[in-house]
Amino acid sequence: MAESAPFRGTGVAMITPFQNDGEVDFGRLRIHTDRLIKQGISYLVVLGTTAETPTLSAAEKKDIIQCVKEASAGRVPLMLGIGGNDTRAVIETIKQSGSGELNGILSVSPYYNKPSQEGIYQHYAAIASVTELPVLLYNVPGRTGSNMSAETVLRLATDFEGIIVGVKEASGNMDQVMEIIQKRPKDFLVVSGDDSLTLPIIAAGGDGAISVIGNAYPALSSLLVAAALDGSYEKARELHYRLFPMMKAIFKEGNPAGVKAAMEIQGWIENMLRLPLIPVTTALQKEIVKLDRELSRKS
Repeated sequence: MAESAPFRGTGVAMITPFQNDGEVDFGRLRIHTDRLIKQGISYLVVLGTTAETPTLSAAEKKDIIQCVKEASAGRVPLMLGIGGNDTRAVIETIKQSGSGELNGILSVSPYYNKPSQEGIYQHYAAIASVTELPVLLYNVPGRTGSNMSAETVLRLATDFEGIIVGVKEASGNMDQVMEIIQKRPKDFLVVSGDDSLTLPIIAAGGDGAISVIGNAYPALSSLLVAAALDGSYEKARELHYRLFPMMKAIFKEGNPAGVKAAMEIQGWIENMLRLPLIPVTTALQKEIVKLDRELSRKS
């Protein structure tokens, strides 16, 4: 039976660093992996949306997984993003990935073809039938074009207890999040997929976050989640409102353009993205520079 506990706390949906020629920068990826772990991140999510995964070749994906495995050296759990809108293809990818040193799968609800709730249920039921790794559902209607209802999440949580171990909730619908938290089976995780809603979701009974801003500010993000989970809400609120302006700024022109701009300012990566994504505008770049300086002064 799968374990959900390793995915309580702060996960980071890792960016993919690129060189100026557009190739994957594995040297910086290793440095980034080590930095995240040393600054308190609980687990790493590899090849999620923030990694620009749709623009990566199969060979690059394989090499990125291997690079993060080697750089992390078993220090934290690794969750692999495996999702899509062709159930057979997703299942084949899961089978080919094997378990190896991976500790879980993050799988986004099927996008673009907008399945019914029953179709979403059957998609995840098929995934659960071919893996013993913990599976975290991912509900992000702004990207998929359809919402995975609380009823569907709870049905999957009950019918596949021990395999489907939680949900990354990025619907922005707190009523839906709270309904899942209220009715979930024991040990089923509800994880924030929106940095700005991490504190409210934990306060409502959630279990942490899979963060984007944590790429650029891992220590502050980890402290925020840890304080909230510990019930130290005064400290958690202070950290939340310290990060809140940057949380808003990095998503103004899409993800990961904003967080990559922040990381370039800090000197960690080149500000390179793959089309159709492009770097942030000069105006937003200046705003992020200003906010980063303010965060640096307060840290």
